[in-house]
Amino acid sequence: MTNLPDASSQPERIRYQNILRDVELIIVDVDGTMTDGGMYYSTDGEIMKRFSVHDGMGITLARRAGIEVAIMTSEVTEIVKKRAEKLSIRHCMLGSRAKKSDTADLAEKIGTVLEKVVFIGDDVNDALAMQSVGFSACPSDAVPYIKSLASYVCEAKGGHGVVREVVELILRSKGHTNSLPEHW
Repeated sequence: MTNLPDASSQPERIRYQNILRDVELIIVDVDGTMTDGGMYYSTDGEIMKRFSVHDGMGITLARRAGIEVAIMTSEVTEIVKKRAEKLSIRHCMLGSRAKKSDTADLAEKIGTVLEKVVFIGDDVNDALAMQSVGFSACPSDAVPYIKSLASYVCEAKGGHGVVREVVELILRSKGHTNSLPEHW
């Protein structure tokens, strides 16, 4: 696991750590972030997606630390709803075509400010939302434009632990461990 990005100065790294310490909401895009971005079709035409169990545990760790987690995607699919239900994610925003304003609305709904929000995305439809929050992150295989905007570029590729990597950064900044008790 790496530290925060090697910013141009120590004050910049400290600023990122301070932002992460105060995070109250993590919003995650789905395709290309929680998944590898592939669309898998069965012979019946049913779409399937691959999710990482490491990201699922990262979401569990975040929620146990008192951080709200939301899914926001432009797709409208039962698969994403089922994944959100499995992870007990209360805010699953499907069909979002205005992620910046949807991010602001969700922050207001849960009673936080955009400076205390992390947005994790991978493509141009995530750009405005990423620019509107306190901290943004993307997978290592995000499109170049998104990489240039992100506060942090993960080592992980989309669908391979991106959410977990960001959650661990946040937990370290807050002084939390990334472990669970025997009975959780």
